[in-house]
This record gives sequence, structure tokens and C-alpha cells, in this order.
Amino acid sequence: MLAEFLQFLFSGVTVGAIYALVGLGFSIIFNSSRVINFAQGEFVMIGGMATVFLMGGGLPMPLAILLAIVIATAVGIALERFAVEPARGASVVTLIIITIGASIFLRGAAQVIWDRNFHSMPPFTGDRPIEIAGATILPQGLWVLGCTLLIVLALRVFFRHTLTGKAMLAASYNPLAAQLAGIDTRRLLLISFALAAGLGATAGILITPIALTYANVGVMLGLKGFSAAIVGGLGNPMGAIAGGLVVGIAEAMTAGYLSSAYKDAVAFVIILAVLFFLPNGLFGRRGGEGS
Repeated sequence: MLAEFLQFLFSGVTVGAIYALVGLGFSIIFNSSRVINFAQGEFVMIGGMATVFLMGGGLPMPLAILLAIVIATAVGIALERFAVEPARGASVVTLIIITIGASIFLRGAAQVIWDRNFHSMPPFTGDRPIEIAGATILPQGLWVLGCTLLIVLALRVFFRHTLTGKAMLAASYNPLAAQLAGIDTRRLLLISFALAAGLGATAGILITPIALTYANVGVMLGLKGFSAAIVGGLGNPMGAIAGGLVVGIAEAMTAGYLSSAYKDAVAFVIILAVLFFLPNGLFGRRGGEGS
């Protein structure tokens, strides 16, 4: 029984870390613009697909990964510059619709540039399972957890010890006061989209050796990441991390002890429960605090 529980727990924590990275992207952009970027899942797809095809073109894995993150970041910057920025004065609903349209466009572009097929990539350091107390975890799962931890620590340093990070925190608390203090909020929004795209691409690259990637993979991963952000408290980056783990573990336990048929519904049931009992999420939204 313990081994079975640990197996489900390892699985849940691994996938939950991916949801957390996607949820971080939602929180960072929300803090900068109060916009929910529903194209976040497509950054995940671009990361995985670009890496697979760059490796297929003969590039070594480290270079392919680096270029895939650069490509996704460039797409995020283009999305902000050519779609979100021109509509900056529009209502929040209009901006959300723009990101939904961008999501559909990016999925279609991916099918044209690449294809509609499923693709995999080799794990970073082998695929021999590591046994822990009767349960096993793949080395790629440790890469997922390790990279997520490093990213969280790097973001913490960025927000607390750099001028740009502090400016982003200030703008998340009070955009008008930040503008009056001379902070360029337009530049911060561009940086937010770049960071969110890079985080999404990283999540896509980390998960591809475990799960297949394809042009529409970002739809569900984006929704799960959004669930993580909502559960943790939209706008609270550290809450997004906790929310991702909650959603991932709940999914794994439901699939293991009940049925995998209910797995994808778990995140939305949790969202409804959290919004009903805790409208601000498990940790409440506190702008950028806790980053």
C-alpha cells in the first residue's frame, strides 16, 4: 500500500511541477496587466515541438533546448508587441479574447510549420527508473523537480534583488503609483510576456520526454496551469507553485484510486471548490508578494 501511494505521489508531484511552471506564467502576466493569457499553453507546445524538430535537424540536445526557449520567448514578445500592446487601453475582456485568438493562431501555425503528429524526445539522462521504498521515479522526473526548484529560486532572486524585478513587484501592487514614480510599465509588460513564454517553453521541454508533444498539447496543459494559478491565488507566484502541486497530486490520486477517466476533470472540480469556499484562492492574491 505504501509503495502504491508513493508511486501515485511521485507521479503527481512531477506533473504538478509542470502545472506550477505554467501557472507561474499566468501569474506573472496577470500581475503586470491584470490579463489572463490563454495563449500560455501554446508556449509549452512551442518549447516541446521546437526542441523535437531542432534535434531532428541535427542539433545537439542542449543547443536545441536553448534555441527552443529563445523561439518561444520571441513569440511571447511578438504577442505582446503586436497583439496586446495595441489594445492596451481596451477592456480586460477584450484583451483576454485577444489571447484566446492568439492561442488558436499559434496552434494552427504549429500544424503548418511542423505537423499534427505526436512526437517524443529522449530523456536528458537515461530512462532507467530509480526505486524509492518500493516505488519508482524516472530520472526525467528528477529533472522536472530540480529545474522547477531552480527556476523558483532564480525568480525569487530576480524579484527581490534586481531593479527590474522590484519594479515589476511595484507595478503589480499599484500600476498608477509605479507610473508616477517613473517606472515604464509598458516595458515591464513586455518582460512579463517574455518570462512567461520562457517558463512555458521550459515546462514543455521538461515534460516531452515523459509525455508526447503535439500541436494541441498546450490546450489541456494551459488549462491545468490556469487551474494551478487559480487554486493558489491568481497573481501569487508562490501560490501558483503550491496550486500546481495540489492539482497534480489530486489528479494522480484520483487516477490511481478511482479511475483515469476522471483525471482531467479533477482540476476543474478543485477550481469550483476553491472559488466557492475561498474566492481568492488558497493563499489569496497579493499582487507579486511572495515571489
